[in-house]
Amino acid sequence: MTIATAPHGSPPEEAEPPGLRVRVGVVSLLVSVVLLAVKYVAYLHTGSAAILSDALESIINVVAAAFAVGSLRIATRPPDRGHPYGHGKIEYFSAAFEGGLIAFAALLIVWYAVRDLVRGAEIADIELGLALTTAAGLANAALGWFLLRAGKKHRSITLVADGHHVLSDFQTSLGVVVGLVLVKLTGLAWFDPAAALLVGLNLALTGYRLVREAAGGLLDEEDATLIARLVGAFEQVRFPGIIRLHRLRAIRSGREAHADAHLIVPEFWSVEQAHDASVELERRIFALPAIDGEIVFHVDPCMRALCSSCDMVDCAVRERAFVARPRLTVDEATRGDVLPDLRDGADDERSVGGGARRPTEVSS
Repeated sequence: MTIATAPHGSPPEEAEPPGLRVRVGVVSLLVSVVLLAVKYVAYLHTGSAAILSDALESIINVVAAAFAVGSLRIATRPPDRGHPYGHGKIEYFSAAFEGGLIAFAALLIVWYAVRDLVRGAEIADIELGLALTTAAGLANAALGWFLLRAGKKHRSITLVADGHHVLSDFQTSLGVVVGLVLVKLTGLAWFDPAAALLVGLNLALTGYRLVREAAGGLLDEEDATLIARLVGAFEQVRFPGIIRLHRLRAIRSGREAHADAHLIVPEFWSVEQAHDASVELERRIFALPAIDGEIVFHVDPCMRALCSSCDMVDCAVRERAFVARPRLTVDEATRGDVLPDLRDGADDERSVGGGARRPTEVSS
């Protein structure tokens, strides 16, 4: 098998400066502290349940941002003897932790909202509360957009989760502003806890989504986007000798991608030929998409089962003429064997992956 790391093939514009994600996390933490102070001042002056709900979520923002910074520092550590696949999964744990905090904040917000609806709400100094909450909300919108953009560009689930959380905080502030405006226009104080109740329910949904996504990563759920990208890359760089690809599997560990697949090559190739071809293939694949990590290739002999889809010109054992090379699909690439309609009708003993011969494993 061949194992290759992707950074050598990543396009220069995608290169990430050392510690960049950590610095982005620190920015998020500092901004969250400032916005928490602003919202707490607004609550002290108004006594608004909606503003209190906004401030409660900001406390979660600060705790989550601090945890995210620590997680990002750990995630950047290189693989070692105890963690041969690196430390990237800490980012999923961080996202699950943040989602859990959001859900906890949602419960607190709902509790205070229901309490004020039952007891009756008293709101003071609405104008100041509106001004401070609006300013904090706009700042959160800008920070959330910045975190999402950085997280997607550098493929950090921690930054993406933090960005979603901050944007949910913006939605909270928006709900608070709407509630305060309604109180001011109508004089009905119950609009304030009603807005807080809606905010709490929305936050509970956001927390669930974050936990669900993080759980998928921790349980090595297949990354469909990564699979599709790898299949597309194989289609772009394929060359004679690499006949088909199947049994493709890929997962993410934070920023790192770990993939393995079986390559079907001419049965008469030597170990050295198969090795050189697989090394060249992985080099070409990782030169296209910006994927960091590793890919492991196993090599299967064609056993003349795919002659009509093999474009090897100098094949000495060909039994049928080359007709066409069908486009590789995700379905074929992820199957345990090549699709039946790609075969030439050879009996089971000679078909790819059959029991007559075990696939050859080529070591680099």
